[in-house]
Amino acid sequence: MPDRTDRTTYLVLPGYQSSGPEHWQTRWEAAEPESFRRVEQADWELPERTDWVARVDAAVTAAAADGPVVLVAHSLGCVTAAHWVATAGADRTAAVRGALLVAPADVDTAEVPALTGFRPVALAPFPFLTVVVSSTDDPWVSPGRARAFAAAWGARYVEPGAFGHLNSDSGLGDWPEGRTLLAEL
Repeated sequence: MPDRTDRTTYLVLPGYQSSGPEHWQTRWEAAEPESFRRVEQADWELPERTDWVARVDAAVTAAAADGPVVLVAHSLGCVTAAHWVATAGADRTAAVRGALLVAPADVDTAEVPALTGFRPVALAPFPFLTVVVSSTDDPWVSPGRARAFAAAWGARYVEPGAFGHLNSDSGLGDWPEGRTLLAEL
């Protein structure tokens, strides 16, 4: 479990259509609402990149007033974080201590019209400690592409096995392995 004495804010960045009640992100928020804050988007069904990135930027700025920030992203949330890093200045990213990026969606190859506005995936290095977690059988990203994202972002790559998109359909529950990775940030 993360150390609560440091007043770190964990900003939860769900993906396309958000994270439902059984998703590990939602469970983490429910377990520690004082530390985990979801970055709400105006439209989870029709995501717009500049809006999503602006909301991340505003959330980081607000949370940084209380202390360090860690990004906890899933799927399109990972891609949003990458776009934020690529466009935010060093003064903005300095507040972030780390990022846990789980199941980054390969929007460059996804055949979902609502996601094409996030193309191409930003590949700028993250200026803080970052971990990318991707399953061997994720339908939204191949292992090779997930490894390429991790390399471009300067992230440690973790491949836990065959767990699909590492979401509520994967049966992860509270996903203690993810909490262990988060604690390393």
